[in-house]
Amino acid sequence: MEFINTFAGSPMNRMGNERRNNDWLKQQMDDPDSCFLPLWNLRALMMPGEELRIGWCQRQDVQPFINQGATTLLLGQINGRNHFAVDVSAAGPRKADAPLQDYGKWIDVRSAAASCSGNDAAILAQSRSMLDWHARHGFCSVCGKPSSMGEAGYSRKCNDEDCGAMHFPRTDPVTIMLVLDGDNCLLGRQKIFAPNSYSALAGFMEPGETIEETARREVFEEAGIKVGDVRYIFSQPWPFPSSLMMGCFATAETTEINVDTNELEEARWFTKDQVRDMVDSWQDQQKLRMPAPLAIAHQLAAAWLRGD
Repeated sequence: MEFINTFAGSPMNRMGNERRNNDWLKQQMDDPDSCFLPLWNLRALMMPGEELRIGWCQRQDVQPFINQGATTLLLGQINGRNHFAVDVSAAGPRKADAPLQDYGKWIDVRSAAASCSGNDAAILAQSRSMLDWHARHGFCSVCGKPSSMGEAGYSRKCNDEDCGAMHFPRTDPVTIMLVLDGDNCLLGRQKIFAPNSYSALAGFMEPGETIEETARREVFEEAGIKVGDVRYIFSQPWPFPSSLMMGCFATAETTEINVDTNELEEARWFTKDQVRDMVDSWQDQQKLRMPAPLAIAHQLAAAWLRGD
């Protein structure tokens, strides 16, 4: 069975064909049963309880923001019911200005994902990435003129008739590698990491590279370790702002570490027993530890310990 990381496994049917039809889209927007997820400065409206859950609103609740031109996009359907995300950030940048506070709490997506269901976390990832992309891409990258949203939020088109360039939401591919040497694995830390925290090495894929080539290049650049076999394990959407983390096991061909201090503060080999303790101690700042379970690095280490 496929392992589902946090932010993956969305229950949404994204309605890829139907959303191109503006008449169909208007009908769904006007449907009184449609649900709307507001985001304010990329924080999601959440309902506290035994388990944190998305604070879905009705059309009437968010209509004032839509009337003011708030970016509103289709997430998809669940059991035939339409779900939208709407950016209400124009209400104000300060916490005191935050709208809809009687409906729930504004919580950043990473914090919310640690306390809500997997389905809700996946919906939050889609919403945050899409709305953030639209906020950053209001102008055509070809000619610099304003662009307009299309396909229910899944494209933008330059408003200039002579240009008319189409733009689509981007996802940045990142390889993240657990480098293995028998019963030892290589972990590193950056200066910005929390105390005693170590993680798998990672880096952005460059044009013309495969996953395997990126993994080998990044490990050698950051730690001076030559890597041979690279085996893909699983992936994770990472909506900060919008990456696809491609998790791999990589077999070390050398073991002498030569750290690039521009990339890492430190890199070390850890035994399997040490990594097991670090996975179990992810909340304990006094111990060596791995990132939290919502991070793919944690799950890669757990998969290695299971013998996957």
